[in-house]
Amino acid sequence: MHYYIITGASQGLGKALALEALSQPHTAVLGVSRHATIEHARYRHQPLDLSDLTAVQHNLYKIFPHYTDAESITLINNAGVIGEIGYVGEQQNEHYEFVFSINTIAPAMLMNTFLSAYSGSVARRTVLNISSGAAQRPVDGWGAYCASKASLDMLSQVAQKEQDLRGSRVRIRSLAPGVIDTDMQAQIRGAKQSQFSGVSRFITLHKEGELLPVNQVARKIVDWVKKIPSHGESPVLHLQDM
Repeated sequence: MHYYIITGASQGLGKALALEALSQPHTAVLGVSRHATIEHARYRHQPLDLSDLTAVQHNLYKIFPHYTDAESITLINNAGVIGEIGYVGEQQNEHYEFVFSINTIAPAMLMNTFLSAYSGSVARRTVLNISSGAAQRPVDGWGAYCASKASLDMLSQVAQKEQDLRGSRVRIRSLAPGVIDTDMQAQIRGAKQSQFSGVSRFITLHKEGELLPVNQVARKIVDWVKKIPSHGESPVLHLQDM
């Protein structure tokens, strides 16, 4: 069996990833999110609010069961938030705690536990952290989002280097999936020009139908997961690299 553990599986890219994985033979999906929106014989749901780090810590053992028949095990840290759009110095401090908890700390805890729980497994193991192009450039109004995703990129690179040094053959990647047609995009389009100077570009992308369909992105990601890891692939990817 091929096992997928996907956070943020109730909507958007996470739900599309779960459904795409379930469309493949011999797969099972464990979805981690606050609400269950998928009904399938090979789908199991773990209700969890990733902004509540105490709850995450207490429920980690439920997310990484022992699989005796696994050919592959894949963790996709998909859940993410942009938070309130606005300039540094004009935000509530709680905003940073919320965004970093979901975008960086919870994925780090899940990746850490995944690597520990399956360290002795002979299955092909993959961790895919869904990042953003905003991790690689400053975007005004997105300070917490840019910084939290940049942290996720670097953590992915460090973890991959460590696994390579151990010769574990675990694949760890951080992916910027592009501009996808999700609820986050609707939030971005609703920002004021004074909060985010580039808002007009995102409004234009939506009007001109240039946002990537979520199902298309999910299909490309699952196809990539199924492939044998290619030698020399960068730990930080863009969708076109897949």
